[in-house]
Order: sequence, then structure tokens, then C-alpha cells
Amino acid sequence: MNRRKFLSYIGCSCCGYLLPSCTTAPITERKQLKIVSEAKLNAQAAQIYEKIKEKESMSDDKKTLNEIKQIGRKMEISISEYFDREGLNDPTANFDWEYILIDKKKVRNAWCMPGGKIAVYTGILEATKNTDGLAAVMGHEIAHAVAKHSVERASRGTLLNVGTRIIDIASGGVLSDINKTTGMNTVGMLAQLGILNPFNRKQESEADYLGMIFASLSGYDIRETVKIWERMKKLNKGKEPPEFMSTHPSSSNRIKDLNEKINEVILDYPPINTV
Repeated sequence: MNRRKFLSYIGCSCCGYLLPSCTTAPITERKQLKIVSEAKLNAQAAQIYEKIKEKESMSDDKKTLNEIKQIGRKMEISISEYFDREGLNDPTANFDWEYILIDKKKVRNAWCMPGGKIAVYTGILEATKNTDGLAAVMGHEIAHAVAKHSVERASRGTLLNVGTRIIDIASGGVLSDINKTTGMNTVGMLAQLGILNPFNRKQESEADYLGMIFASLSGYDIRETVKIWERMKKLNKGKEPPEFMSTHPSSSNRIKDLNEKINEVILDYPPINTV
């Protein structure tokens, strides 16, 4: 089989496979590509979560852990209620929510795995300061899971790998030659800077927006969100990589975008009374 015919077959196969996999993110309706099984990713995340619980030192701060669980529970209920009232499929319907507080004061981080597995590090409490601040951080991380960002990233990574191989075959191995000549994965680096990083920054901005919505729906004061990023910027002491090299927007851009959206979110997504 010649190269042209091979590429024609591959192209047709990819189109047939990808077209039914195009969906939209909840609320923002941003177009997404999902070719990786969400159920499989959730199962893998649950296994990794268990290993993290075994490996990491859990905080004995029961008061903060209970606060995390209370915030999480309010968000679980308000998110499901919102989608039910809007007549939309609940993206958290298959989540198995769980919350842990990891004792690492030097780590200012929190995350939510696919399927609702959440971890907060004690280090980020220096930035959150209060319940509304903690709710803002948790809303952002939960938003990543609700919007299926991990599924989207895994799908895009798979597609990029396949596409790179096809181009390499079509070009007679030019991409492979470039990598050999430079002694590094130049093509992968360019893809990271030119495709994946901007793509991930788009997800981060989306999670900022959705996170404010979820916190507002749950009855928290989302004006604290901007204050958190102002504190984070101060704590980082300007030690941020250039935005084009990062998967996250710069703190300054983040603060600007949040400020522009706060009033809209407060008006359009008031607290849901679930009592």
C-alpha cells in the first residue's frame, strides 16, 4: 500500500471515530473532544487516589477536614439541583465523592480527580484564609471534574500522538529526523507550547468561571475568589513562569478575568435553596 492510500484510510477512520465524540462543556457550552472512556478514567483515578491516601500523611486537623466535607457536600447538592432544574444531564451523576486533607504546609495546592476524588493540602490554607476562600478553591477544582477536563486532555493527547505519527509517516520521517538532530523531543515541546499549554489555560479559565458559579450556587461569597489570587500572587513573590510556558493563566490575567465575571455570576447564579 502506498503512503497516500494509507493516509486516506487513516483520515477516513479518524473522522468516523471523532465526529460522534464531539460534545460541549456544561454551562459554557465550549466544544470538546472526548475519545477516552470517562468510566475507565474514573476507575483509574479511584485507584490512584487510594495509593495517595496510603503514601501521603493525612492531617489530623479534623475541624478543617469537616469544613472541607461540608463545603463539598453543599456543592454536590447544589450542582445536581442546578442541572436538574435546568433539565440537563447531571455531569456528576456517577461521581463517588470523597475528601482528604494532606498535611503538607509547603504545598499550596488542591485538586479534584475525575469522579469526584478531592484532596486539599494544608499549605493552601495560608491563601484561602476563610470558608469562602476555601469554597472558591474547591469550586475551581470541582469544576475541572464537572467539565471533564481530564477526559478532554487525555483525548487530545491521544489524538496528538496519532496525528504526529501520521505526519511523520507522510513526511518520510522528517519529524523523527528533527528529534534526532536536536537530541530532544523538539516536536513534542513545540506541541506542548503551541497546543497543549494554551488548551490547558483555556480549561483553567473555564474552571475559574464554573468554580465561581458552583460556589455562588452553594451560597458562598465569591468576591473572596479575587482576594485569594491576590494573596497567591503575593505568596509567589513574582516567581511565575512566562504565561506561554505555563498551563495556568498568570495571576494578573486571572484576577482581571475574575473581576470581569463576578457580578454576572452573582446575578445569574444565585444560591440554590435545597432545604
